[in-house]
Amino acid sequence: MEITLFNKNGKPAAYIADDGETIYLWDGRPVAYISEDKVFDWNGRQLGWFNNGTIFDIYGLRSGFIKSKSPIATEMEPLKPQKHLKTAKGERQTQVLKPVLCYGFSSKNLEDLLEAGSQR
Repeated sequence: MEITLFNKNGKPAAYIADDGETIYLWDGRPVAYISEDKVFDWNGRQLGWFNNGTIFDIYGLRSGFIKSKSPIATEMEPLKPQKHLKTAKGERQTQVLKPVLCYGFSSKNLEDLLEAGSQR
């Protein structure tokens, strides 16, 4: 079952595919993946963490949430377009030390955080 990820404004911005790993933006582009509790872009750069239904950036600040973890009301989810094909994943770079995860908001919207992962 696909899991919707909402940005800090409650807008559906991305989703985790049925494989429980691949993250697609709402336009169907695969931009990142989850491995254990870490979020990586396709080039292998760590973008942050996925912990208890929340995506945290590399500074430990919240950038996105699943519906049940959203601190604000969420918007209705529009229809998803067809998924784009995934490219091969790059070799993972050195992992970032995990900071203390906090409930402050990241300065980056979820879309911007994940979009960085789609640029090759």
